Amino acid sequence: MKLTRRESLKRRHRRIRKKVSGTPDCPRLAVFRSNHHIYAQIIDDVGQHTLAAASTLEPDVKQNISSGATCEASAAVGKLVAERGKAKGIEQVVFDRGGNIYHGRVKALADAAREAGLQF
Repeated sequence: MKLTRRESLKRRHRRIRKKVSGTPDCPRLAVFRSNHHIYAQIIDDVGQHTLAAASTLEPDVKQNISSGATCEASAAVGKLVAERGKAKGIEQVVFDRGGNIYHGRVKALADAAREAGLQF
């Protein structure tokens, strides 16, 4: 039986989450990509709380982009979440692509976060 795209994504995400976990020293940079927007969070899984977050729905990002579903918008979110993480003293993270394939918008977000100073 052939899996749907959503089922394949969920399987990949579960497989990734078995191996990837955020700690207070090295939190997890989690990415969620919808058809219209992209969201990024820096999460401490041990303490079970979000340390920093950014998305294309925020007014800071929304006014500078034409659409939330572009690589430029993803890069803006990556830069913003990295700046917010650096402000809280976070230098090193582990990247969780959320089951998405590492290209396009997800890659643009990761590259922008690296350029802004996060290491992963």
